[in-house]
Amino acid sequence: MNDVSRPDLVIAVDGPSGSGKSSTSRAVARRLGAAYLDTGSMYRALATWCASRGVGPDDTATVVRAARELPIQIDTDPAGFRVCLAGRDVTAELHTPEVSGIVAGYAAIRPARDALTEMMRAIIADRGRIVVEGRDITTVVAPDADVRVLLQADPRRRIERRVRQLNGAADEDTVTRQVVGRDAADAASSEFESPAEGVTLIDSSELDLAAVIELVIDLVPDSLR
Repeated sequence: MNDVSRPDLVIAVDGPSGSGKSSTSRAVARRLGAAYLDTGSMYRALATWCASRGVGPDDTATVVRAARELPIQIDTDPAGFRVCLAGRDVTAELHTPEVSGIVAGYAAIRPARDALTEMMRAIIADRGRIVVEGRDITTVVAPDADVRVLLQADPRRRIERRVRQLNGAADEDTVTRQVVGRDAADAASSEFESPAEGVTLIDSSELDLAAVIELVIDLVPDSLR
């Protein structure tokens, strides 16, 4: 849980799928007594909510309205991050191949992104001490974060990590198509391939998780630890 006895701290972590941002961000949050927010889960929740109601990404007006009214509840404990929709726990559903295959279409809708961005900022302000990861976090969602990091990795490494993460739920060919397709779709609506000014680039291709965690924590000023 968030350690309210410590000073406010916002760490923003950007990066493509499989770069290690989720595992790194959770671990950093635990080490620093901070909350944890996976913003990608919010786009996935929107996609899940809309798809379950027969609303496709081509119905822009309805998707935008859904984003503004999304009945989402998020537990930001890094040891037990959880997402509920209308009171139902959907955490496990959000990272299925089915949701991975449709989320980009909904996430590309700019007014829907804007609505979710405001929700993200409200969570950041409410928690005070938090690690936030996803797309556009360092530039759009939290450009004034105390620490801003872009995690990158070689595409082959990212695919390997994603296959392991899915634990047999999808084969390598399927994951490759999803990762490559998601990169292309996300590139049209967010900037995650090169660091903005003031953002630290960490290439995790040849680093283990422990090393990446230490590199991020080393960026935090002593006064904020």
